Amino acid sequence: MAKDLVWRKKELAAVKALVENKSFSHSKHSALLRSGVALLYAHWEGFVKTAASSYLEYVSMQRLRYDELSSNFVALALKSKLKEATEANKATVFTEAIDFVRLQLNKRSSLQYKDIIQTGSNLSSSILKDILCTLGIDGSVYATKQVVIDEKLLARRNRIAHGEYLLLDRESYIELHSQVIEMMQLFNDQIENCAALKSYCCI
Repeated sequence: MAKDLVWRKKELAAVKALVENKSFSHSKHSALLRSGVALLYAHWEGFVKTAASSYLEYVSMQRLRYDELSSNFVALALKSKLKEATEANKATVFTEAIDFVRLQLNKRSSLQYKDIIQTGSNLSSSILKDILCTLGIDGSVYATKQVVIDEKLLARRNRIAHGEYLLLDRESYIELHSQVIEMMQLFNDQIENCAALKSYCCI
């Protein structure tokens, strides 16, 4: 996670330095700002997916019993079983899911971590909230960042991706850059704290 965060910060810092350079023509500067917003979003989404998936893998590798895990991770295990049951639509598979809840919680866990974290290339505040819930991380600190995530970052990225013109000034971009870096660092710190404090345990 640390290495992943460092290279993302370095690349975004390089773009910010170009944005702060006032020697570019207006058209080049406009193109740079639009590209910068797209890259800010890409690194925000990319880091959330990478860090969240890494934490899931870390918890899975602890090989704790289900009854030793916090509720969010037991729910994750049950979710995959219920998904299998729904897709199979067979009574036997549904029964196996219920037996898991009633009889298998004292067994060694086997948590899936690959392809669990999904953003659909559209990491809104509501999707982030669901990811945080999956990880058992307090999402209240992001309550004041909804406008930044949904409007200043995601909506702008979508407009750029759809070929729409976006008017953005240097100061607004630099502010958005700072906000994205802050959120990435916050997400990183939350996961590191959860791992250090063993928040994935219910005991």
